[in-house]
Amino acid sequence: MIDAALSALSQFADPTMLLFLAVGVVVGLIIGVIPGLGGTGAVAVLMPFVFVLEPSQAIAMIIGAVAVVHTSDVITSVVLGIPGSASASVFLLDGHEMAKAGNGGRALSASFLSSMIGGLIGIVALTLVVPIAQPVVTAFGSPEIFALIVMGIFLTAMLSKGNIVKGLLISVVGLILGLIGVSPVSAEYRYTFGTEYLTEGLGLVAAALGIFGVAEIIDLVARKASVAQGSISLGGGWKRGMKDVVRYKGDVLRGSGVGVGVGILPGVGSTAGAWLAYGQAQAFASRRKDSQFGKGDPRGVIAHSAASNGIESGALIPTLLFGVPGAAPFALLLGVLLIFGIQPGPGMITKDLDVVYFIVWAFAIASVAGAALAFFMARPLARLSFVRFPVLAASLIPILFLAGFQEPLNLTVFYTMLILGVVGWLCKITNIPRAPFLIAFVLAEPLERYYFLTVNSFELSEWVFRPFVLAVIVISVTAVTIVSVAALRGRHQKAGVAFSEKDHMVVPPFVEIIVSGMALVLFVVAVIIATSFSPSGRLFPIAVGIVGILLAIFSIGTDLIRVRSEGGMGRFDSAWRDRLKVVGLSILWLLAYIWLVFLLGMIAGSVLFALVFLLLVARMKIIWSVVYTAGIALTLIALTEWAGLVPASGYLL
Repeated sequence: MIDAALSALSQFADPTMLLFLAVGVVVGLIIGVIPGLGGTGAVAVLMPFVFVLEPSQAIAMIIGAVAVVHTSDVITSVVLGIPGSASASVFLLDGHEMAKAGNGGRALSASFLSSMIGGLIGIVALTLVVPIAQPVVTAFGSPEIFALIVMGIFLTAMLSKGNIVKGLLISVVGLILGLIGVSPVSAEYRYTFGTEYLTEGLGLVAAALGIFGVAEIIDLVARKASVAQGSISLGGGWKRGMKDVVRYKGDVLRGSGVGVGVGILPGVGSTAGAWLAYGQAQAFASRRKDSQFGKGDPRGVIAHSAASNGIESGALIPTLLFGVPGAAPFALLLGVLLIFGIQPGPGMITKDLDVVYFIVWAFAIASVAGAALAFFMARPLARLSFVRFPVLAASLIPILFLAGFQEPLNLTVFYTMLILGVVGWLCKITNIPRAPFLIAFVLAEPLERYYFLTVNSFELSEWVFRPFVLAVIVISVTAVTIVSVAALRGRHQKAGVAFSEKDHMVVPPFVEIIVSGMALVLFVVAVIIATSFSPSGRLFPIAVGIVGILLAIFSIGTDLIRVRSEGGMGRFDSAWRDRLKVVGLSILWLLAYIWLVFLLGMIAGSVLFALVFLLLVARMKIIWSVVYTAGIALTLIALTEWAGLVPASGYLL
C-alpha cells in the first residue's frame, strides 16, 4: 500500500503531469465563478481531452477542476452577493456582510485557506479509509453492489435540492436514456430506432453539457444582462482572514468533518452539507455568547468553506470504493475512469490501488494550488460577473458544442445537447434537481448488470435479507422518513435554507402537469418498446419503466393537488410571456449555430455565428466584435491543432 502511494506520487515528478493538473485547476476556478455551471460544467468542458491524453494526464486534469470549483464560487457570493453555486448561497449571510463592511478580503482569504484545509482533511480521510475498507468491500457480491447503487440514486433524488417526487422522476428518465445502445446483458441494440448514432448510446459529455451547460446558456442569454451590477470592492483584511483560520481552527476542523461525512453519503450534496456546517458553527458560537452570525461573523465563512471542499474530497470515497458517485461531477469522473477501463468499486482496491492514490495526491496538490491561485485571481474572476452574458455566450457556445462533439464525432449530438438543454431549463423552472439525472444516467449500465446477476443468481428471499442489503434498506427508509417529516413541518422554509434551484419566477401549475405527463408518455413508450427485446434484454428496462410510470402517476396526482389548492391551472402572465419569447429566441440562435456548423463546419460556422451574435445580441461595436471573433477562431484552431480535438466538418467546408 505504501509502495502504491509512493509510486503514485512519483508520477508528479513529471512536469507535464503538473501542467495538466494546473490546467484543470485554472479551468475549475474560472468556471466556478459563472453561476449555474459549477463543477459539472468544469469537468464536462475538460472531458473531451480524455480521448487524446494519457489516462494519468486526463485524470489529473479532471481532479484539478473538481478540487477547486468550491474555492472560487465564494468570490461572487462574497464580493457581489450573487452565489456562484447553490451551496455558495450560504456566503450571503456573513461573507457578503463582511464585504459590505469593507472586509471582503478578510472573508475571501479565510475562505480560501479553510477550503484548502477541508480538501486536505477529506483526502486524509480517504487515505485512512482505504486499508480499513479493503476487507469489507472486497467481500461484496452483486446483491450488495446493486443495493448500494440503488441507494446512491435514491438518496441523490431524495436529499438533493428540489422537488423530491420529481427528483425521483428525473432519475428514472436518466436510467431510461442510459439504456440506449448496446445491452450489457444481451447481444442486442436497444432504443436505437435503427440509427447508427445511437448504437453507442448517448454520450456522457453531451448529456452533462446539455442538461447543465446549454440549459444555463438558454436561461442567461434570455436575461441579456450581466450577472452583477455596480462595482467591485474586494476590501481589505487579507492577513486578518488568515489569522481567523488559526483563531477558529475548531470551526475549520468541525466544518471539514461535516463535509467529509456528507460527501460519503451519496446524494446529500454540497448545498445540504453547507447549511449543516453553517448550522453547527452557529450552534457552537451561541454557546460562547459571542455569535455575530448573519452580521459578518468570519466563522460563518470558515465552517462552510471547509465543509465545501471536504464534501468534494469525501465524495471520492463512495465513487472510488463503491462505484457510486456522490454528486454530478463525480459521475463524470466515474465515466472518465470507465473510458480507460478502470472499474470503480470494490475491485479497484486490489486491481488499481495506484490509481486511487494518484487521485489522492492530485486532489491534495490541486487543493493547495487552487487556494494559492485564488488569492491572485480573485479580482479578475469577480470581473467576469460584470460581463454581459451574451458576450460570454459567444465563446461558450462553440466551446461547449466542440466538447460535446468529441465522443460520438457525429453532428447529430448537437441536437441531443439542445434537447437536453431545454429539458434542463424546464427542470430549473419547475424545481426539479438535475444532479439525479446525470448520476442515474452514468449508473444505468452497472445497475442493470448487477440487477441481472442478482435476480438470476439468488432467490428474492436470499439476497434481500443479506446483512448489508438490509442496512441499505434501513438507511433508505430512514432518509424517506426524515425528509418527509421535515417537509411536513416546513423546516426548510423556517430555516431559510435554499435547497431548491427553483427559478425566481413561479411557474403555473399546468406546466408541471405537462412535464409529469411527458415523463409518463416516455416511460409507457419505453415499456412498450422493451417488450420486443430478448428476455434478458427486456428484464431491466421493463422494471425501470414500470417504476417510472408509477412515479409519473404519483407526480401528476401531486400536481393536481396543487391545482386544487391554487384554484386553477394557472396561466402565463405578461412577465412569463416576455421571458418565453426571449428564451425561444435563445433556442433559435442555438439552432442557427447548429445549422451553420452543419453547413460550414465547426470553425467557419462558429466564426460567422459569433460575429453576427455579438453584433445583434451583445450589441458590441464592430471593431471589438471582429477582435473578439478572431480570438474565438484562434482558440478553436489551437484546440484542434495542438490539443488534438476534432472539429466537425460541414457540407461545404
